[in-house]
Amino acid sequence: MSDPSWPVRLAFRKSAQELFVEFEDGTSGVIPYKRLREESPSAEVRGHGSGPRPPQPPVPEDISVLGADPVGRYAIRIKFSDGHDSGLYTWKFLRELSAGA
Repeated sequence: MSDPSWPVRLAFRKSAQELFVEFEDGTSGVIPYKRLREESPSAEVRGHGSGPRPPQPPVPEDISVLGADPVGRYAIRIKFSDGHDSGLYTWKFLRELSAGA
């Protein structure tokens, strides 16, 4: 049985500043680049442990994605124009973001 969170298509739409994601079960959605950056699953953004999130500088409205690399078979690492590149975006997390969760 396959995982419904498995993406079959990831498309970085530069002109729209969004990531289009389509999953194996047919669901799809878009995630604005700004939201991707604000919700980065990195310790730099989320903090270490269960404490409060550290303060973050505002994410520019015109943030862009410079690239993305696969991490194993479970995630991608996204490189943003502000230099941030330490978050690992799992397929499950991308599904949650694309659903507006």
